[in-house]
Amino acid sequence: MTKKDDKQNLPPVQVPAPAPARRLTIKDVALAAGVSLTTVSHALNDRGYVDPDTRARVKRVATELGYRPNLRAQRLRTGKANSIALLSSMPFAVAGGSSRLGFMMEVAAVAAEAAMQRGQALILVPNLEGSKQLIDELDIDGALVVEPVADDPQIRRLRERGVAVVSIGRVVDETLPIPQVDLQSAVAGELLLEHLRTQGARHIALLVGSQNRHSYQEMERVYTAFIRRHRLPKMVAKADEYGGEEAGRAACHELLADFPAIDAICVPVDAFASGAITALNEMGRAVPGDVMVATRYDGLRARNAVPPLTAVNLHLEQVSALAVELLFQHINGDNGQRTVCGPTPDLVPRRSSRA
Repeated sequence: MTKKDDKQNLPPVQVPAPAPARRLTIKDVALAAGVSLTTVSHALNDRGYVDPDTRARVKRVATELGYRPNLRAQRLRTGKANSIALLSSMPFAVAGGSSRLGFMMEVAAVAAEAAMQRGQALILVPNLEGSKQLIDELDIDGALVVEPVADDPQIRRLRERGVAVVSIGRVVDETLPIPQVDLQSAVAGELLLEHLRTQGARHIALLVGSQNRHSYQEMERVYTAFIRRHRLPKMVAKADEYGGEEAGRAACHELLADFPAIDAICVPVDAFASGAITALNEMGRAVPGDVMVATRYDGLRARNAVPPLTAVNLHLEQVSALAVELLFQHINGDNGQRTVCGPTPDLVPRRSSRA
């Protein structure tokens, strides 16, 4: 056998696998920042008292080192789920619609980002059959509830479990100790009604949801005071949220049958407003020539309607951020603040209400 044959029969060289990179710990961060382990823990989790400059330095060092918390170990150590939920008692026929890009989803987009900045995940829980059992099983630290109904079963279940809850929109029962962000529904109602009046409307009807929500109650209260103040006729119809646009369409037909002189309809629920536009077209009533229409939520339905609907900018980005901040205050045991006033709504006039 030749030397060449000897080389060909040699066993392959075994190259050792590279050693796995060691996971960084808070000890590494503490050593690099020159502080204690407790200080690092408080600084990275925004808990306890840490000097602002020290907190910023610890976070900067952690970022520079590429430190990532071990979420599983953190969960076992603290008992926290590192997640919050966003719930709505409104059916998707109202809160989302066929595009699923309605009020709730706009809130969810901002809330998810705000939660992620705090190392938390956001779980979206729509009002669907079977979600009641899901609420009992959710492993969450807190929950945001969008405009709850009176004696909302979701809030009751969560409170029984000891989960922190914040309401986006005021709760109906003011004795219920739920932290809340005030959407200023009364201001939004005044904006819509006064706008319709200044555009020349003198027979203004109200089409509102039949469910027991604070925003609906406020709208009725504001409407009643408005027509008394201006000595206008009272014309009110209610529709079930679960009927969505079709419920708004049917209610509008009934309104015009009972009050043919109607020249404007204030429809706080945008799904009902879309249905009202359909009904008016079916009856040969031009919008806005014969009947003006205005809604509360300035979402896709309002902007894409034909004609585009006058609406109100509720500044949901700021509202969502305020709600998440309030929720984390209560999750962390700071229960002092109960109500936060959201930004002042602004009217967004469009063709549906132009004189």
